[in-house]
Amino acid sequence: MDVLSAVSSIFASFGLSSSAGLNAYIPLLAVSLITRFYPQLLKLGEQWDWLSSWWTIGVLAVLCAVEFFADKVPAVNHVNDGIQTFVRPAAGAILFAANSSVITDMHPVLAGVLGLMVAGGVHVAKSAVLRPAVTATTGGIGSPVVSFLEDVVALFVSILSLVLPILIGIFLIGSAIWFTYWILTRPNKKSSTPAY
Repeated sequence: MDVLSAVSSIFASFGLSSSAGLNAYIPLLAVSLITRFYPQLLKLGEQWDWLSSWWTIGVLAVLCAVEFFADKVPAVNHVNDGIQTFVRPAAGAILFAANSSVITDMHPVLAGVLGLMVAGGVHVAKSAVLRPAVTATTGGIGSPVVSFLEDVVALFVSILSLVLPILIGIFLIGSAIWFTYWILTRPNKKSSTPAY
């Protein structure tokens, strides 16, 4: 096994599953289309052949369109986020397991759990932190714009994960360093009000 290929496969798996945390269907559709039309770029194991079937591509295209529009409509986007709380982590698990099983010897259960955690973490950050902040500061007007930007990021990260996974790895490592630095250096917000 080529070490660089294994590392690239893991980085791609992390990138695809994090993308699924923003939009479950964009990275799944990207993987389906790439494996269907460019199998030399991404060849999945036999157990994942269903991802490149015309039925899967058609269903994912319809679900992608529904997700795109549902996430732009006020009130409907909250219902959609509730449904996606289950779908996005599952998509992340599928993407991580399908992509990492090609080159690495990672156990599929471990790969699925990692994908589930990555996609679930991104989804929670998006729906519990980012979206409420945008809704509160813009009165809900900014939510469709942020949703569109999330879709663009999901598409960009999905394509980059498949074409140049090493860049995703550099980004993930850089983000982890920045987050650790931010946690360690943020001011301690203890109350300065004296107790009586």
